[in-house]
Amino acid sequence: MNFISSFILPKEVDFDTALQAQARITRIIVSELHNACIDDDLMNLNRISEHADEARLLKTKNMNELLDVFIAPYDKESIYRIITQLDWITLSVKHFYFEIEAYNIPSIREYQSIVELILEMASLLEQCITRLSTKTARTISLDTDLIHDQYDHVVALCAKSVAELLKQEDCKHIIIHRDILAQLKEISQRIHVTANTLEDMAIKLI
Repeated sequence: MNFISSFILPKEVDFDTALQAQARITRIIVSELHNACIDDDLMNLNRISEHADEARLLKTKNMNELLDVFIAPYDKESIYRIITQLDWITLSVKHFYFEIEAYNIPSIREYQSIVELILEMASLLEQCITRLSTKTARTISLDTDLIHDQYDHVVALCAKSVAELLKQEDCKHIIIHRDILAQLKEISQRIHVTANTLEDMAIKLI
């Protein structure tokens, strides 16, 4: 039977577990950003690069599995989009770290309220991916609706922060912090797009 499974039957991959692992490390990366805001300690941001390396390995592993597998539990194009979009979230957080480092920003505590919403989005996304295996499309849809609402809230907070920036006279300060706010909005947008793809996968299961 093992011989038949290995050489005759189509290869099967547990994509539920694979995607859950990638979603978990993505949420951990966002939580490191959140910790840096709460503790007002930018040294916490160093952990983002470490976890990003782990996330990259998972992304590559999942993509290789997808390329090799013949039968998948979900639409293969949808799995591909989820894998790449989770990677985009990781990259977006990593790029935020690059900007903080390049601009030599001493503190990011002022962005705590925005980052808290982004962490909630990432946690909901991880929860949705975990629920995908239970085929509870309606529950997933409720969570993706929450992610949509939180994305709206992030955009509104970023717009309000930019409006406050424009009241200042220091052009350099305005440009730097507007770039940082744009990157935070980018992170939330990537989570929102991933949630939309996940909802599409859940609907196809019905």
